[in-house]
Amino acid sequence: MRQKILLIDDREDNLFSLETILEADGYEFVKARSGREALKILLTEFDFSLILMDVQMPNLNGFETAALIFEREKLKHIPIIFITANTYGEENIFKGYRTGGVDYIYKPINPELLRAKVAVFRDLYKKNQQLIQQEKKLLAINKTLQNEISERKASENLIIELNKELIKNIDGLEKANKELDRFAFMASHDLQEPLRKIRSFSERLAEKNKDRFDEDDNMNLYRIQKSATRLQELIKDILSFSKLSAEPYSFQKIAFSDLLQEVIDDMQQIILESNALVLPGKLPSLPVSPELMKTVFFNLVSNAVKYARKDIQPVIEIFGDSHANDEGIVPGEKYCRIYVRDNGIGFDQEYAEQIFEMFQRLHSQQAYPGTGIGLALCKRIIEMHHGFISALSKKNEGSTFIVSLPYAPVQAPPK
Repeated sequence: MRQKILLIDDREDNLFSLETILEADGYEFVKARSGREALKILLTEFDFSLILMDVQMPNLNGFETAALIFEREKLKHIPIIFITANTYGEENIFKGYRTGGVDYIYKPINPELLRAKVAVFRDLYKKNQQLIQQEKKLLAINKTLQNEISERKASENLIIELNKELIKNIDGLEKANKELDRFAFMASHDLQEPLRKIRSFSERLAEKNKDRFDEDDNMNLYRIQKSATRLQELIKDILSFSKLSAEPYSFQKIAFSDLLQEVIDDMQQIILESNALVLPGKLPSLPVSPELMKTVFFNLVSNAVKYARKDIQPVIEIFGDSHANDEGIVPGEKYCRIYVRDNGIGFDQEYAEQIFEMFQRLHSQQAYPGTGIGLALCKRIIEMHHGFISALSKKNEGSTFIVSLPYAPVQAPPK
């Protein structure tokens, strides 16, 4: 299917120029000669992969039109590239990004640059549509399999065959998840550049006008900068989560005492500032990925420091139990437990599974800053090691996180 691009310009010659530059790439064009005409078109058509819009238009300029487009839920996902002959000040450039714009093309237009930028968003749109269609197909296959299982459960042989099909379908879902992870990695990476511009321009605006703006204006700028910083942290954590499936890791037998000491050394400043006491005990040697396992214990110790009780020195004990033999992912496999125990604020045990889910938080962002991805990242890493992680806690009595890892060597997961 040809991808649709909405061209918006009050001059016919500019519309013709844009169409001429891009027509060789096989796009379908819809043209509007004003912001109002574009809005009328978007009342019934939503499947545009990109909008190219002139800024200087009579009655309703490009920024105003973009703001109205961005207000509609069905349209806010459509990227907008502004086309202009002017080099706007920082405030106006920021205004464009805030209204849904993703980039600027300056006149006179460089045809190769225009085609290259349009191609990037074309590919993103195409991959997104492919993933959506694949997900629909997989959901339809799953529904069909479930119906067949319920209808034929009386026949053991047929159930066995259907289970084999289900296993194949799970493999397909895993491949789809990896593609979604790669897409999330790519999308998050592409979000960083406009976000850096938002932070940079807002900081410049604040510095330039700190004596002219009133208290309300300065507070709004502070909120913008704070929100941008939080979004940047969120993107960074999403990238870290997505990279687990995208990058290969080597597994080797290491002494956990040495690995933990490296984590403590890296966190020395945080530990000193919080007056925390970290007490490492006897720890085993296990076959793991050192890089990934340091991430796990960095997150667990960081959480123990963050969720400390007021006016009580944080005490964090880390020790192993070589006699544990829990049943894990592989039946009959021998497992070792490593405990991370703190004396912090704790939580109700009913939330012990919820805290390992993506974006799940038990406290407000204002009380305890964070993205809600750290423990989900820990769980993902431990599962890659054929292990599992759990938590025991009581409110105002601290928490104990239990990491169970196999003694046997682990094969690195395929990319």
